[in-house]
Amino acid sequence: MELETLLSNPTLIWFLIGLLLLLIEFIGPNLVFIFFGIGAWITSLASVIYTPSTDFQIILFILSSIVLLITLRGQLKTRFFKSKVKEEHFLMEEFIGHQAKVIEDIKDKKPGQVEFKGTVWTAESDQHIRKGQIVEIKGKASIILKVELIQN
Repeated sequence: MELETLLSNPTLIWFLIGLLLLLIEFIGPNLVFIFFGIGAWITSLASVIYTPSTDFQIILFILSSIVLLITLRGQLKTRFFKSKVKEEHFLMEEFIGHQAKVIEDIKDKKPGQVEFKGTVWTAESDQHIRKGQIVEIKGKASIILKVELIQN
């Protein structure tokens, strides 16, 4: 078959558009392009069964893609992409309220270091805390622990 003949075949065109959209989805997974790819394949299948007009093909592509997007994206997103809120909450629970030992002085707003569960962490506090003192972890911002001196 000649290239012109292949490119004038709507079934092949919609199939290739669908394939391209699915490949784009794999490059940057955000669960949008996959539904448009499936919509293109639905349109390709429709053009195999009967020969719809170009307008009908475009409308079928848009409607099927949007219906799939609206009905399935939320379900797939919760199934395949973990909730970052739950993960962050778990990580915060792992730190907050626990004690750590200061191994490098922490001065007012100048970070020092603490040892927590065998790992050295950068720590900040509003207080001056000396090496060897025990602190309570009050928060965590990225890789910096927010600590306060435990009053004896």
